[in-house]
Amino acid sequence: MNILVVNDDGIKAPGIQALVRALSKAADVYVCAPDGQRSAKSHSVTLGQPVTIEAVDFPYAKEAYQTSGSPADCTKIGLQFFEEAGVKIDMVYSGINMGSNLGRDTLYSGTVGAAAEAALSGYHAVAVSADDHQATHFDVAGQLAVDVIEKVYGKVDPHTVISINVPNLPREEIKGVKFVRLGQRYYDDKFHLVEDNKYKLSGQPADFKDEAEEFDVTAVANDYATITPLQFDFTDYENLETVKKWGFNI
Repeated sequence: MNILVVNDDGIKAPGIQALVRALSKAADVYVCAPDGQRSAKSHSVTLGQPVTIEAVDFPYAKEAYQTSGSPADCTKIGLQFFEEAGVKIDMVYSGINMGSNLGRDTLYSGTVGAAAEAALSGYHAVAVSADDHQATHFDVAGQLAVDVIEKVYGKVDPHTVISINVPNLPREEIKGVKFVRLGQRYYDDKFHLVEDNKYKLSGQPADFKDEAEEFDVTAVANDYATITPLQFDFTDYENLETVKKWGFNI
């Protein structure tokens, strides 16, 4: 099996290094990652300007590229370049992200966006995240990444992204794995003046612990790892039937 690994934290981030190391025990791993931090780039791609692509050495990977593009660019580039070189990619993994991707975070996340690009192209895709921007515990996330290979490959709709989120805790402190839906995650954030006419967005997640544990945000806050399948058909089918009755004439 050949696995392409991408991320949004950059090719030197400890999370992607841990993920490649873990996956290399089960598959041949190929890497295409940004040359620097690209968090919150969602599913953006680079248009109207060139993207640099450079071959680099990467421990435990068969081959690797770093690019100046977005996370979704990395997925597109990795799939194209490695397959043009004769490597048939079977699955795409994105992560391990430094910081969780829970609830509405999935709309902003470059990690999920890179996985979504693979899923929309018909590849089995998995996004893996650790619940801390300074995460140091990757062993459980790496184990779950390997464990889901046989659960996903050839068995789950390839247009679905499997999103894994793991608390940044030692293995013995993680209570287990919950299979949950997306919850709400509110942010108390604002643009703050930093100098002259320059502003910076900053803030913290607001309280969400009153949600039930069947939601991802609460389960991770309560020290469970979570797995959530994501689809990218945004159609509200119930209200589609409502709007069909509007009957506009033009």
